[in-house]
Amino acid sequence: MAHGQRSRVESHLAEVEALLERALQTRSERIALAAALGRITAEAVASPVDLPLFRNSQMDGVAIRTADLTGLAWREFPIVGEIAAGPAEPQPLEPGTAIRIMTGAVVPRYADVVVPVERTIATEGGVRIDEQWLPGTYIRERGSDLRVGDTLVEADVRLGPRHLAALAASGVAEVHVRQRVRIAILTTGEELVLPGETPRPGQLFDANRFSLAALVEEAGAEVTALEHARDDIRSFGELFDRVRADADLVITSGGISEGTHEVVRETLVPRGAETRHLAMQPGGPQLLGLVDGTPVLGFPGNPVSTQVSFVVFARRALREAAGLPHLSPTHYRLTESLTSPDGMRQFRRGRRVDEDRVEPIGGPSSHLVATMARADVLIEVPDDVVELDAGEDVRTWEL
Repeated sequence: MAHGQRSRVESHLAEVEALLERALQTRSERIALAAALGRITAEAVASPVDLPLFRNSQMDGVAIRTADLTGLAWREFPIVGEIAAGPAEPQPLEPGTAIRIMTGAVVPRYADVVVPVERTIATEGGVRIDEQWLPGTYIRERGSDLRVGDTLVEADVRLGPRHLAALAASGVAEVHVRQRVRIAILTTGEELVLPGETPRPGQLFDANRFSLAALVEEAGAEVTALEHARDDIRSFGELFDRVRADADLVITSGGISEGTHEVVRETLVPRGAETRHLAMQPGGPQLLGLVDGTPVLGFPGNPVSTQVSFVVFARRALREAAGLPHLSPTHYRLTESLTSPDGMRQFRRGRRVDEDRVEPIGGPSSHLVATMARADVLIEVPDDVVELDAGEDVRTWEL
């Protein structure tokens, strides 16, 4: 293939991403810290306080003045009190005295070292210290971790437990995050039933309902509706209008081929969507368009076709909108040969054997959903390639 030449798969991908560009414009919202795990910061968060908030002890021990040890081989101090962790405003420490202190407790003024309890010798009414200590030892100074106004968390960071801990420690109760893209999912087909139900002859379990919801959430978006539609134009149209009202994007599965009873095509094409058949396997039939202002992507109904279509056409744009890193294609060497129809872009299921090799598993058919579960990559076979030998380099897409 000549450099710069674009296959129909790339052309369709470009149209999909152009369609989604407006729908996936970055918006933001302020949410409670308790709900922020995994969300992406929309702006840098500055600390409203110093961390630590106050001068405190790093150890259980006694607080003293290092000046009282100068030039002495040892010194015995009377214990004049005790400070536990918690609200406290201790009096300044008098020269020649010590105060028992617990980890995290406020260090009194003029005390400049905390001697760990295991490095002291208890005496009647006091404590003996026979080591020299440097000022500041085992004392956490106010602001030694972070100063007020310093950046606590950068923008475009996916918040993990460590970030939530730092935000909470700084007293931040809410955080400004990217708003998730809202996606409504509609599966179709009279033949589908939910797992747990008893299928009648000719019925199948609805795999797409669960795979699409998981793919959407994994890509950092939010599922606002997860519905199954009957093969009836009127009821499908009513359901579509209901779910699109709260969605930035509607994704459908099934109902877009050229035969009869193709409810998605028959309903949405007259309203502005377009179907096409790509030179792609699996995932040939595709639908896209702007229906009454709402972007719509229609994927084929076979479970593998649905998953491959999402990975190839939707995942990158959704992850980018969510602020998640791009899953760039990688290259491996084939462990065995495979063939592909001329002029057809194939996405075969594969499993990585090691850091250098990938093995094809199963055939190219779009119904092999169990084989898909055993795969961890898609092996891409270009349009103009009909045979690949063992050892040849192939491009793969992570699953």
